[in-house]
Amino acid sequence: MATSSNLKTTPLTAVHKELGGKLVPFAGWQMPIQFQGVMQEHQCVRDGVGIFDVSHMGEIEIQGPSAKSLIQKLMTNDIDSMQDNQALYTLMCMENGGVVDDLLVHRFTEDHYFLCVNAANTEKDFQWILKNAGSCNATIRNTSHETAQLAIQGKHSEALLQKLCETPLSEIRYYHFKKEKIHNFASIIARTGYTGEDGFEVYVDAGHAETLFRAILDAGKEFDLQPIGLGARDTLRMEMGYALYGNEINEESRPLEAGLGWVIKLGKDEFIGQAELKKQKDEGNRRRLVGVRLLDRGVPRPHYRILKNGAPVGELTSGTFSPSLNTGIGLCYVSPEYAEPGTKLEVEIRKLSVPAEVVKPPFFPTRVKKD
Repeated sequence: MATSSNLKTTPLTAVHKELGGKLVPFAGWQMPIQFQGVMQEHQCVRDGVGIFDVSHMGEIEIQGPSAKSLIQKLMTNDIDSMQDNQALYTLMCMENGGVVDDLLVHRFTEDHYFLCVNAANTEKDFQWILKNAGSCNATIRNTSHETAQLAIQGKHSEALLQKLCETPLSEIRYYHFKKEKIHNFASIIARTGYTGEDGFEVYVDAGHAETLFRAILDAGKEFDLQPIGLGARDTLRMEMGYALYGNEINEESRPLEAGLGWVIKLGKDEFIGQAELKKQKDEGNRRRLVGVRLLDRGVPRPHYRILKNGAPVGELTSGTFSPSLNTGIGLCYVSPEYAEPGTKLEVEIRKLSVPAEVVKPPFFPTRVKKD
C-alpha cells in the first residue's frame, strides 16, 4: 500500500496512529519511530517484552529442484549446512565483494526456502536473484506485499505468545522456526530477532496482521507489553553492535573488515564474490569495524569524525545514546593500529573532542536463548 507522498504503509499503520505512534519516513515506508518514547520502549524490551511492526522487511520465496544450488551460489554462508526449519544469517555479495544485502535464509525443505531481506533492498535483491538465476529450475517470488512481520522481543516473549499458540514454543531453538498457528492464523514463528533478547519474529498473511497484532497486545497486558518503534529498535541493535545495511555495510564495503568473516565460508562451493573475498582475506584488512564508547557526556551520531590526539582517523557509521549503559556508543572503521580494545580516541561532537575508548561489541550482554 502506498500513500499520497509515495511512502508505503504496512497493514498496521491505522493501528499505530490509534496508539499514538509518531510516523516518519523510513526506507520508503511510513513507520512508527516511537510511541511512548525511545528510552522507555528500549527498557520495556530489555526488562520485559515489546512488539514491533517490521512488515516493511521484504520476503522472497524460492522453490524448486534448483532452489538450493541457486541460493548456495548467491550466498556467502554455507546453505548446505542447513537443516529443515532452520534460519541462517548470511550476506549476498557482488563479484567485487561488495554487499548486495545481509539477510536471513529460512529452509522449509531442500527445495523450498524463503529469504527475509532489508526493506530498502527488497526490489534490488529480487532483481539480483532473477538476474543470476539464469535458466535454473526454481520459482522465485517476491511475497513482501502479501506478508506481514511482527517481532515480539524480550524475556517474556515465549510466555506471551504461548497463550495464543498450541505448539510448545520452547521446542523452537535459536535460529530455527516452525509453521504453526497463532490465534488460529497460519504463521511462521522464528526464534530470531535484532535486539539481543530472547524473542520471535512472526510472519503472517498481511490480511490477518491487524487482528493478530491486537490479539498479541491483549494477551500481553499481564506482561506490560508495549508497541515499540524503530527508534528503540535501533538503540537495541546498536547495543549489540549489529551491522546495519546502509551504515556499516553497503555495495562498496569489504565485509571482512566489518567483522563478518564468520558468515563468509570461503571453502564452500563457488559463490558470487568468492574469488575477490579470498583475495581480500589474503591481503589482510586495511581497516576494522570497532565499537567506541564515550567516556564523557555526549550523543554520537553517524558521520561524526573519530580523532586520535586531534587528528581524524575515521568517522562513525552508527552512533546513539545507550539507554542500558547511560552513555554514548558508536561503530566506526579505523586502521588496525587503533582497533584494539582500550585504545583511547575522541569523537568530534559539535566541534568538541569528547574522549572515547575502543570496545569490542556487544556493548551490552546478549540474552538470546541459545540452548
